[in-house]
Amino acid sequence: MSHFQFHIRPATADDVDTLLQLVQGLATYEKEPESAQATPELFRENIFEKGYAHALLAFQGTPEEPGLPLGMALYFFNFSTWTGRPGLYLEDLFVKPEARNRGIGKALFGELAKVAQQRNCGRLDWSVLMWNEPSIAFYEKVLSAKRMDGWMGMRVTDEGIPNITKFALVAN
Repeated sequence: MSHFQFHIRPATADDVDTLLQLVQGLATYEKEPESAQATPELFRENIFEKGYAHALLAFQGTPEEPGLPLGMALYFFNFSTWTGRPGLYLEDLFVKPEARNRGIGKALFGELAKVAQQRNCGRLDWSVLMWNEPSIAFYEKVLSAKRMDGWMGMRVTDEGIPNITKFALVAN
């Protein structure tokens, strides 16, 4: 049995197409392929030019001889008024189905934890779909993550944001 080699590195602007392919794979896994509408231009601008988010990529092979992309973790920093420290929010983690159960997800979380330590983050948060039992089991058993009972996610999308501006003290 041969040893499966992979490595993880920060994504660069040259990785936009790879990131988008992995995001599409995640959207398909989550049964919402039509919801992934990001474009190369939006990723380039918002991740690599403006720095709103960061990404780690896992590739088969070594850094010197990289192979196919296997997975990704896309994250950004938030702030906790309770801890007075930044937090790392994992927006998306995805490992291709054919590459699962080889330690890639664990290694991506390990790299995220290193980033969180370097930035003095008080928390590492993420959301998981309630039907995604394999991931929930992994998070609880392997990572010792705790469910956030009593919390519910809320969202306003593009269409609703302009409607909320009417509550601003000064109109746009």
